[in-house]
Formats: sequence, structure tokens, C-alpha cells
Amino acid sequence: MQPESPSPSGKVSRRSLMIVGLIVALAAAFVVVNGVGSRNASEARLKEMTATQSVATVAVIAPSVGGNKSSLELPGRLEAYSRAPIYARVSGFLKAWYVDIGTSVKTGQLLAEIEAPDLDQQLLQAKAALASAQAAETLAIVTAERWRTLGGSNAVSKQTVDEKVGDLTVKQALTKAAQANVDRLVVLSDFKRVTAPFDGIVTTRNTDVGALINADSSAGLALFVVSDTQKLRLTVSVPQNFVPAVKLDTKVEIAVPEYPGKVYAGRVEASARAVDPASGTTRMQVVVDNVAGELMPGAFANTRIQLPENAQAIAIPAGSLIFGKDGLRVATLDANDKVLLKTITISRDLGQVVEIGTGLTRDDRLIESPPDGLSDGDPVRVVTPANRK
Repeated sequence: MQPESPSPSGKVSRRSLMIVGLIVALAAAFVVVNGVGSRNASEARLKEMTATQSVATVAVIAPSVGGNKSSLELPGRLEAYSRAPIYARVSGFLKAWYVDIGTSVKTGQLLAEIEAPDLDQQLLQAKAALASAQAAETLAIVTAERWRTLGGSNAVSKQTVDEKVGDLTVKQALTKAAQANVDRLVVLSDFKRVTAPFDGIVTTRNTDVGALINADSSAGLALFVVSDTQKLRLTVSVPQNFVPAVKLDTKVEIAVPEYPGKVYAGRVEASARAVDPASGTTRMQVVVDNVAGELMPGAFANTRIQLPENAQAIAIPAGSLIFGKDGLRVATLDANDKVLLKTITISRDLGQVVEIGTGLTRDDRLIESPPDGLSDGDPVRVVTPANRK
């Protein structure tokens, strides 16, 4: 009996399975290859994107050349151009006062009178002493003349004549001393009348009728204070770095709180020419015309001092500065659009704008607001300020 041969259907089924397996394997291989290729392409795109984004986008500007108007605003205090505290030169009691605060006075005008009975008695005593000295001098003159006559006839000794003449000299000296004392007390008596030293306004009165007056008590309160307010002094403290720019006769604008919007004109009249080590400022004096009498001594005022312009100055925005351990620098671009850092110095800081002293030229291409981390030689992408987003 012969064995049975395999059926054709079995061979077809085995071949079909092999074909199907081959197709699956090819499909799997295609998927793997496609995935690897996709990943590589994505990595390449990512690298390209990262490289593109790592290049900083900057705006380039040119330094401006020309004068920059600037002013210096400082607080100040108004003072009378001339101010005289008036103290008593004689002791006594205030007899009367004739002017009060706010009164305009003229030179020599009577302000008050002092009653000084002690001084009056001293003057009477001095006059009596003068009369006694004059009488003694008169007697000594007669006596000396008589003894000179007797001496000429050799009736008395020359020593006696000399004694009488010497006594006359002493009496004359005593008379002069007594006269000087009387003159001193007369002059002192004139100070019982308190008068104004110059034209001005009485800004202070610290006495009243019957008040006890002590002579030369300059440590206490003055009887009156007379101030000349036709012109006022305004004292300001100018920072040391601005002192060379604020010269004598520099124009100054002055404003006070009580007259908002109104500006008064002044000029720098004097400078201390020394720096206060405590504040680092120089004291300067501004004179202000006050004929209208609107400004008041002792008042606070704001001043604006116009600083001179430098027509050759190179100015850049303050935002272009780079502060770091290497000092103050700015970022510029070379011919290949690569970063070139330059060390600079500032000649004048005007707030949003600074004027450059050294390190920058007017032909440099300046990066306006340099991003952090820029180094020499870094490539950048340049856009104009109008196209920045």
C-alpha cells in the first residue's frame, strides 16, 4: 500500500504564511526606518532652531552728537541781603517803642527809647569831675607862671620851679582824662535812642515798654531785627561734580510755594570755593531782586540752574550702559556684525541720557539695549528700532 502525497492546499497555505510574514517584516522595517529618519530630522530641526534662537536680536543706533540742554534743580533758603539784629548799648528800662514788625524804616529812624537813670548820674558825676579838674588846672597854670617869674630872678630854686611846672602838666592830663570820660558818657547816652542802621523792614521786635534792658547782651534776644528786603540772598549747596559748570553770573530760575507757576530771576553772585566734607557740596549765593516785596526772608525756594551745553559731546541712552566687574562698558558692532565691547567714561549724567567722556566715537554702531551675557565676538541679528517686536 503506497503512502498518501501532501495535498496541494497544504503547500499553498505554507507559502502564503511565508509571504504574509515577509510583508509584516518589511512593514515593520519600514516603520522603524521611517521613525528613525523622522527623529533625526526632528533633531536636526531642533538644533537649527536652537542655533537660530541663540543668536541675540539687537537694535543698533548711532551716538548723538551735539549739546544737550540740562539743568540742576536744588532747594534753597531765602535770606535778607542785609540783616541787623539790634541790641542795647546801655542798661535801663524801655521807655517807649515806635515801630512794630512789618514797618518800613529809614536810616536813622527812631525805633525805641531807653530810660537809663544810672547812666545819667554817671554823666553828671563825670561833668563834676571835669569841672574840678579844670579848676585845678587853672590854679596850676597861675602857680606855674608865678614860680617861673620868681625863678627868672633867682628868688627860688630851679628845682621848685620844675616841680610847679610838672604839677601843671599833671593837672592838664587829669583834665583831658575827665573830658574824655564825659565825652564817652555823652556818646553812650546817645544810645538811649535806638535807631535803624539802614533802610529796611522791622522783621522782629522782642521788647515792650518797661522791659529791663541789659547792655551788650548779644547772647540774648535782639530788641529789633531790621532786614533789607529790596534784594535777597538765596543759598544753595551745589554737588561737587557740578561746581565747575556753575560759574559766577550764571542765571538761576527761582520758584516759591506761595506763588505757584511764577518764576523769579536770579544770578550766582558768590561761591564758597570750598567743598563741605560732610555733604560733598559747595555753598553758593544767588542774589534775587525783590523790589515788589513778594519774596520773604527765611522762605524755602526751589532753584533751577541752567547748565552750559557741550556742542562736541557724544550722548547715548542710559539703557545702553553695561555695568560689570570689568567696569562701565557699551556694546558695539564691528564690520562683521559681531559684538565688540568698549570701556567708556561718563563726562555728564543727564538722567535718561549720558554724555561720554572717552571710549566711544560718533561713527560707532551702538547696541541700544544690550541683552545679558554678551561677549566679544558674539554674532547677533540686527534689526532697526522701528522693526523690533
